[in-house]
Amino acid sequence: MTDLSAFPITRKWPARHPDRLQLYSLPTPNGVKVSIALEETGLPYEPHLVRFDRDDQMTPEFLSLNPNNKIPAILDPQGPDGRPFTLFESGAILVYLAGKTGQLMPADTAGRYQCLQWVMFQMGGIGPMFGQVGFFHKFAGKDYEDKRPRDRYVAESRRLLGVLDGHLKGKDWILGKAYSIADIATFPWIRNLAGFYGAGELVGFDDFKQVRRVLTAFLERPAVQRGLEIPQRPA
Repeated sequence: MTDLSAFPITRKWPARHPDRLQLYSLPTPNGVKVSIALEETGLPYEPHLVRFDRDDQMTPEFLSLNPNNKIPAILDPQGPDGRPFTLFESGAILVYLAGKTGQLMPADTAGRYQCLQWVMFQMGGIGPMFGQVGFFHKFAGKDYEDKRPRDRYVAESRRLLGVLDGHLKGKDWILGKAYSIADIATFPWIRNLAGFYGAGELVGFDDFKQVRRVLTAFLERPAVQRGLEIPQRPA
């Protein structure tokens, strides 16, 4: 049996199945990217809930895995060369899992980089911009009288949705016929924007018919439905 005791994070979140990949996360848009990818690939894993309401992400144990105190993060007991391996940043983890399993990313060089460009599009654009819309529309920023910051992020989010909507015309998924980590990176954020953030009307979400179509297909996937609930939040 694999011994993970050298990793401080296992002191706070003991591994009941140390031979499985250990996931430290919360079901946020970034968090569920990894649980969805794991569910899609069938790779055995053990999820651990990182509770923000208890500042788990600020504990020394979590910081030993991710000094940037963000979820998700993983500890893979069967990493490169068969050695335990840790990784943070959701986009990097998606690329790692695709490489490890040979799934969810094209094998050819051109296809791989086309996939990566859309993952970066989400990481550098959709995630940060949609997150700012959430702050200014749903959270503390909604109380600011000056609506120019909110409107700036709304306009940019709408532009990004337009880019994606145009790209999806005539395609099943972002890469065409092939479902990939580009979809897994992107659509949890789109779901969150129109759902949890309640900003669908604000950004004119109904205008983006192709995005809505592919989001529906994404949410119909059984692995997505399971991954959206992992790790389970406390009752």
